[in-house]
Amino acid sequence: MYRTHTCGELRLADAGKEVTLAGWVQRVRDKGALVWIDLRDRYGITQLFLDGSSDPKLLEQARSFGREYVIQAKGTVIERESKNPNMPTGDIELKVSEFRLLNASKTPPFTIEDVSDGGDDLRMKYRYLDIRRNPVRKNLELRHRMAMLVRNYLSNLDFLEIETPMLIKSTPEGARDFVVPSRMNPGEFYALPQSPQQYKQLLMVAGMDRYFQIVRCFRDEDLRADRQPEFTQIDCEMSFVHQEDVLGMFEGLAKHLLKEMKGIEFDSFPRMTWHDAMRLYGSDKPDLRFGMEFKEVTDVAKGHGFGLFDGSELVVGIVAPGCAEYTRKQLDALTDFVKRPQVGAGGMVYIKYNADGSFKSSVDKFYDAEGLKVIADKMEAKPGDLMLLLCGPAMKTRVQLCALRLEMGQQLGLRDPQKFAPLWVIDFPLLEWDDETQRYYAMHHPFTAPKPEDEALLDDPGRWGDIRANAYDIVMNGCEVGGGSIRIHDRTLQNKMFHTLGFTDESAAAQFGFLMDAFTYGAPPHAGLAFGFDRLCSIFAGADSIRDFIAFPKNNAGRDVMSGSPSPIAQEQLDELQIAIKKNQEN
Repeated sequence: MYRTHTCGELRLADAGKEVTLAGWVQRVRDKGALVWIDLRDRYGITQLFLDGSSDPKLLEQARSFGREYVIQAKGTVIERESKNPNMPTGDIELKVSEFRLLNASKTPPFTIEDVSDGGDDLRMKYRYLDIRRNPVRKNLELRHRMAMLVRNYLSNLDFLEIETPMLIKSTPEGARDFVVPSRMNPGEFYALPQSPQQYKQLLMVAGMDRYFQIVRCFRDEDLRADRQPEFTQIDCEMSFVHQEDVLGMFEGLAKHLLKEMKGIEFDSFPRMTWHDAMRLYGSDKPDLRFGMEFKEVTDVAKGHGFGLFDGSELVVGIVAPGCAEYTRKQLDALTDFVKRPQVGAGGMVYIKYNADGSFKSSVDKFYDAEGLKVIADKMEAKPGDLMLLLCGPAMKTRVQLCALRLEMGQQLGLRDPQKFAPLWVIDFPLLEWDDETQRYYAMHHPFTAPKPEDEALLDDPGRWGDIRANAYDIVMNGCEVGGGSIRIHDRTLQNKMFHTLGFTDESAAAQFGFLMDAFTYGAPPHAGLAFGFDRLCSIFAGADSIRDFIAFPKNNAGRDVMSGSPSPIAQEQLDELQIAIKKNQEN
């Protein structure tokens, strides 16, 4: 071994011990006759010390070390004269008797400190250096700890961790597949799994009863904010269960993680139907860390000569408590916010309910004090509050108001990353209509079962939009952290679902025949759920990005700037795979 102890291990009780440490040079402080070196490894920092009594060659060697040099140091643990209470090893230092240079280092392109001077792109290019920084290291340690808690929790409940294939059949629905050519089978392709969905259902057919896997998934889709082309799921499936059983099981897992990682205990998580979530928050993943529920005022806002309100399907707003003193500049900034292309509103109406009971609004021309009071009462506003209203098509307006609500929550400091507000969103629509393709798609995936009481509606195309899915999402702090459903386990019902989604018998058999065949051999009722593991880690750490919890992430363009992938491959490889590259031609 190159070391007897780590750089975070030694304490005052170790004074007098002869030890050997190894690690990276954080910094060298040369005061002439005195030299200090901060030596760092994954576990911490220990200060090395040399003085006038040290061998001159040793002092010279110490002065030659640069940042990030890898060295070995032998010496005696002594009590520090000037202690550092901010360091676990701050009571001691190592009086060095021998150095050994293990590897020199070029000057790193950014400082290896908690707060670095390197930008995102630079740190991603040298990610192996970035990981040496405490914040990144701690993120990966948190990820490891959470993975172990998950494994132990599920294993103790008789779940088996079973690996499923990485090279699978490409199937439609969902995001685009990453495809993998096969040299042994030219012209044919595997796909990387978007999830192990079909295989975990097959494991239920196989009688495995309770399965889980912390598994890598891949989706070749246009990257939205905070998405990665490869990500990790806590993938789970159970047999002989109803929805209530699944919710209870995985609410238990979430509670366990919250208790062990954050020291927070919860009773039951609240539940909300999808329709209520959209009506009250404009989102199927509402942030319940703060209030500001939507208040619909269509009936009392119309009929006052204000054309925008009178011609709108929905007039809806939120109450920002204690914000009646917002300045015109602040209100204009909120108007500009809702007009951003990402939000898409045409404008915003504000009503100030002043502390003295008077009103001031952007629609004073159309509403007298009495009319504004009626709106205020309908919105349950109080003196000192600020009302913000949007109008337009119902669903579109609710989504726009959701963005405004989150922005107000942010401005008012109500979205505390150390506060946790989990809930279940249930009773999703089974199908969603796409105007562009003029057809219905599965909101989750084609293997999700409808509510038993809604099954008959599959026979009535005019009612397809009313069918509820036996599906559920677990939401935390405005993020979906997991989702699942009761699965279809009956071949007849699964065929009907495929027909609803536009599959012919032939296309369904070609894509999913192996699963359909399995259903004819005694498939048990089953259900499952998958947590987004990267997302879960980021929320528990109070971070904004999942990228911080992935050792080697891709950038926003889906590229690994460190290795330079994706990249062209040699023509010889293409020839071997019988693949020709079609060049884009400029017109």
